[in-house]
Amino acid sequence: MSRFTTTLKTEQIGRRMHTLLDDLVLADDDLKVITVPSGFTTDFASIKVLHNVFLFVLFALVSGYGNYAATVHDWLYTTGQVSRKDADAILYRALRAEGVARWRAWLFWAGVRIGAAKNYTQTPTSSGFFSPGEK
Repeated sequence: MSRFTTTLKTEQIGRRMHTLLDDLVLADDDLKVITVPSGFTTDFASIKVLHNVFLFVLFALVSGYGNYAATVHDWLYTTGQVSRKDADAILYRALRAEGVARWRAWLFWAGVRIGAAKNYTQTPTSSGFFSPGEK
């Protein structure tokens, strides 16, 4: 089972933005170790546009949970180290590692699969160059 080996330490720098004060490390089942470096900025699991009723209800059910996992997910989406599908799967495993209930972790996962495609920007190719992210 995946587990976090460090503690999430942040400083709030804006209404919804936080900066990591120390590295956040996830020992993931599939990828071994994912390190989010200190200085990385995250908004945790906020949804920028809540015009969709389904997304609003979903957000209400998951709000306040999974800050560790959301930080890792934000890092993976920002860096494009893995495919979007893999980043979302890591989110689910990280949520479970954080102690989030299976049903709530599934709602998180479903929410990012439905609504976060436009936030994923790039995927590294085998050559090290970036190509448009998978949707």
